[in-house]
Amino acid sequence: MTVPHVNWNYPTAIKVGPGRIKELPACCRELGMSRPLLVTDPGLAALPMVRDAVGMCHDDGVDCAVFHDIKGNPTGRNVDNGVAAFKRGRHDGVIAFGGGSALDAAKAIALMAGQSRPLWDFEDIGDNYLRVDAAGMAPLVAVPTTAGTGSEVGRASVITDEAAHIKRIIFHARMLPSIVILDAELTVGLPSKITAATGMDALSHNLEAYCSPFFHPMAAGIALEGMRLIKAYLPQAVADGADLQARQQMLTASCMGATAFQRGLGAMHALAHPLGALYDAHHGLLNAILMPYVLKANEEAVAPRLEALARYLGLPRQSPGAVLDWVLALREAVGIPHTLAEIGLDDGQAELVGRMASQDPSAGTNPVDFSAEKYSQLFRAAIRGNL
Repeated sequence: MTVPHVNWNYPTAIKVGPGRIKELPACCRELGMSRPLLVTDPGLAALPMVRDAVGMCHDDGVDCAVFHDIKGNPTGRNVDNGVAAFKRGRHDGVIAFGGGSALDAAKAIALMAGQSRPLWDFEDIGDNYLRVDAAGMAPLVAVPTTAGTGSEVGRASVITDEAAHIKRIIFHARMLPSIVILDAELTVGLPSKITAATGMDALSHNLEAYCSPFFHPMAAGIALEGMRLIKAYLPQAVADGADLQARQQMLTASCMGATAFQRGLGAMHALAHPLGALYDAHHGLLNAILMPYVLKANEEAVAPRLEALARYLGLPRQSPGAVLDWVLALREAVGIPHTLAEIGLDDGQAELVGRMASQDPSAGTNPVDFSAEKYSQLFRAAIRGNL
């Protein structure tokens, strides 16, 4: 089966198909960029795909420079340094190129390029977004190289406040990139472990959005189909990284997850955010490990939804337990550890994690209003494997 080239305009303009990275210079010009700053991470910056993208831009008259001082969990300092590089190079736009960390940092850099207030003034609390000088925001093209966060279609960035040891969500509607390129060829070299962790992250977005109590039927429908795609294609993408069909479908499912979570997330992310800030652990892997523990805790509250999901996925039984069994089997099939202890976490800060999780914005749309103590219990269960 050939992978088609199509153009989508929901939730933004999305160019879909292998090889479409060649359209990057034209995308830049469409948004009025002649001197974009390509923001990526150090690992990608050393790879041919970044050099090729920069070379394509230069060959087409687009003067592109690279900024790659980005941590795995991007920090406020990373954003500040990126803004300084943007201004120093007199750039007129941003290319967000890479996984979720690079995309989140790039979106924050584009936001901050023309602001007079500090970054944390735009944290997603109340109407802080009204403080943004929208005219000072730089235009943005996003090119994801992993199929997980879906940050390319998100209106926010998750940035670590190192001084406070917490992750903060920075939000403005215009942080949504104007053009996205979903090119499966850019994900072919992704190691199987990262393919698995990012793919499960995409599942966490779709699953939590689907279970959210917030009313948004369009997002719920997108989440449902996103999970079907992950069921069909994540094991293939992990087993054969060169399978362009599986890679393209996983990019699509990732994009769908981030579109769907306009409906909200839940306890997986409420826990993953503080754990990422405190332990600097991989966000997608945290969600993957936490998933069954949170699903079990929420099971009674979302039983009808899980039954419908089981029917849609064609599971052997149409019950909430069937969904839990599928998640456990999928995790095992793609090599996800069963406990947080297996990735080096312990429960020494369980009470702090519980408090931070209960205060995380994602907790507000969990199907059950968990207390800080309940979040601490969930964390300990995921450490010890008590499902």
